[in-house]
Amino acid sequence: MLKIQSLSVSYGSRRVLHKVSLDVQSGEVLALIGPNGAGKSTLIRAVSGVIPYTGQVHTNGDDLASLSTMQRARYIATVPQAVSLPPAYSVWETVLFGRTPHLGLLGQPSQNDEEIARQSLARVSAPPFAERRVGELSGGEQQRILLARALCQSTPILLLDEPTAHLDLQYQVGLLELVQELAHRDNLAVLVALHDLNLAAHYADRIALMVAGKIKAEGKPRDVLQADLIQEAYCLPVQVVQHPFLDLPLVLPAKE
Repeated sequence: MLKIQSLSVSYGSRRVLHKVSLDVQSGEVLALIGPNGAGKSTLIRAVSGVIPYTGQVHTNGDDLASLSTMQRARYIATVPQAVSLPPAYSVWETVLFGRTPHLGLLGQPSQNDEEIARQSLARVSAPPFAERRVGELSGGEQQRILLARALCQSTPILLLDEPTAHLDLQYQVGLLELVQELAHRDNLAVLVALHDLNLAAHYADRIALMVAGKIKAEGKPRDVLQADLIQEAYCLPVQVVQHPFLDLPLVLPAKE
């Protein structure tokens, strides 16, 4: 389980996150939603250890702030937003970097490490890319390689910051189905920031709505995706209706 307690982040005198507390259970997907500037990416970056924060982040009884970078990398893998991968490396080399926290003193990958890398590529439907240079890939293809690298890390916690941003609909669905499968089948704790409210409703077990650096609502998709909450958060009239085929809420712009 990932336990975030009273986490705050400031940039100079500007407070960006205000004592955010969240629990992400093993075996579930928790989606962060909220308007631009709400603090979703900042929360992901703080939990992953990229930026300083006050408060506490625990997993398995350990305070992540007390761990070394390598130790933390055995707990948490992150798929960041819009990152540029080194273009000269091959896809295979890039994905295999995910094994770095598990390598011995000599830093050489074993046959088992290479097999995990092959499985990670297969899970994002990317084996045909293995020998290509990262610089030859599209933004969407690079996003899939970032996920494969994170899977190769073999961590119990997975953080994803807008993982579907550069993907077409086919790969958005495929990636989120995979993330959901990883959580439910492999018992991972997954925290994912998403802009698309209906994707969040479809693939998340729980949703947390962030506004201005605070958690405004948290719970099952049906409990959080309420018209009044969404209208206030996004400053946009919406209607929330029953999905025509699934037992899910569907958020639509309100008709005039």
